[in-house]
Amino acid sequence: MQPIIHVEKLTKRYRKTEKPAVDNISFGVQPGEFFAFLGPNRAGKTTTISILTTTLAKTSGNITIAGYDINSQAKDVRQNVGIIFQNPSLDLNLSAEENIRLHVNLYGVYAYKPFFRLMPKEYQNQVMEMAEFMGLREDLFKPLKTFSGGMKRKLEIIRGLMHKPKVLFLDEPSQGLDAVSRRDLWTYLRNVAKTQNTTIFLTTHYIEEAENADRVCIVNHGQIIFLGTPSEMKNRLLGKYLVLDAENRGLLSSQIERFKPEITEDGKFKIYFEQQTPQQILAQIKMPLTCMELHTPTLEEAYMNLIENKTVEATI
Repeated sequence: MQPIIHVEKLTKRYRKTEKPAVDNISFGVQPGEFFAFLGPNRAGKTTTISILTTTLAKTSGNITIAGYDINSQAKDVRQNVGIIFQNPSLDLNLSAEENIRLHVNLYGVYAYKPFFRLMPKEYQNQVMEMAEFMGLREDLFKPLKTFSGGMKRKLEIIRGLMHKPKVLFLDEPSQGLDAVSRRDLWTYLRNVAKTQNTTIFLTTHYIEEAENADRVCIVNHGQIIFLGTPSEMKNRLLGKYLVLDAENRGLLSSQIERFKPEITEDGKFKIYFEQQTPQQILAQIKMPLTCMELHTPTLEEAYMNLIENKTVEATI
């Protein structure tokens, strides 16, 4: 299967800078894939996504999206992508629905009509259905100046999905949303991705939002330092472990010596397991325990370990 996003040796160098913002990176994203593109501030994320969405010129490299070259076929690229930018790009002088109506006209999905009631029924139904799910149905015809930041973010998501893009670029999509709205947003996005086979390209500082990604790409200082599944990242960089303790620590130490435990700051025993299961380890212990904790690393923990540990050799 041909990747829907193909990036080969992409480089972006700004004037009067010693190092490129994006340094010769290559990757591909498959149709329907949930691809998380993560990294700290100034890592090259925003530069990369700006190039992929045709809002910034690259210095060198080859890029195609949905089979179209971003240089020679930029208009075709834009017809096949939806973009939710980190900073709002809405017209505050219009109502929420007028912002949506203008958007679909610019994308050539529906011809512009001066009033909502004159637009095709398909458009009306689509707008009302999406507004209902995002909790904006009652506010759809109100001036955008009355909207909170979270409401504006929801409107941008509705607008970005109206032309049913093959690729949806999400740059900090849940910024400004409360916990419930974030949950509802991701429920909706996952449903869209599944039913419409939409490829999701996510950048976010909420690392937990990438837990369900098919693959994660970590960039730092303009280079890719990890590319793989969330499970591969967590298992390679951290691993799973048990924390054990007992009143008689000396006896416990002798019974688990074969597992080469580490000692935590508070004197407990940490045992990493790969080949053995927790049950097999516990079966070797013939004494009562005062503590038994199973720790499975989160993606955020693995991410922090990778960014902070300069000596880690990442999988690319």
